[in-house]
Amino acid sequence: MPVLLAACCAALALTPASASAMTGGASPIATPGPVEGGIAFGTMRSAGATWYGPGLYGNNTACGQVLMPGTIGVAHRNLPCGTAVKFVHRGRQLVTRVIDRGPYTVGNAWDLTNGARLALDFEGVGRIRYALEQGALASNR
Repeated sequence: MPVLLAACCAALALTPASASAMTGGASPIATPGPVEGGIAFGTMRSAGATWYGPGLYGNNTACGQVLMPGTIGVAHRNLPCGTAVKFVHRGRQLVTRVIDRGPYTVGNAWDLTNGARLALDFEGVGRIRYALEQGALASNR
């Protein structure tokens, strides 16, 4: 597996450190995962998450969408706008897209909108399971 990891990172022009930073500490290698709505997802991972919204409603997100209280989406520091992400929390599942940049807190990889937080029954700060749309890292070179 280490040889495969090195070959994959070389093919994507990524170093293990940059790949880890892009995914909040997750490996860039994803085994084929389930397909939902025609989207194939990689392996489920876990990372820190927070939520955001109040005070920002009515403003444009980094990806050009107007943020409202019911907006369902997620912010990530590096993944391209529109990347599909599947989240699982407390038995609930949500497939949404990257619509903004963030989070700006140390130790967290995701910033959920209020709509996404409510859909997942997410408390506000903690760990969340996720899977990236396959090919997301390759398109983020």
